[in-house]
Amino acid sequence: MSVAILLVILGIVSLTAMIGTVVTVLHDGRHELPPEPSEEPWKAGNLPSVPYALIKDRVP
Repeated sequence: MSVAILLVILGIVSLTAMIGTVVTVLHDGRHELPPEPSEEPWKAGNLPSVPYALIKDRVP
């Protein structure tokens, strides 16, 4: 009998967590953030902030 009660409680908690997760994902997914443009070119090691194709076109 006690195992059945524990399973019911576990089921209710799991269902509540799943519903809360879905509601949160749907709510957060509706907010759109504008893109943040780079002020200056940046580098991560030897990787430039612009595509290599654009750099290749600029180099004579």
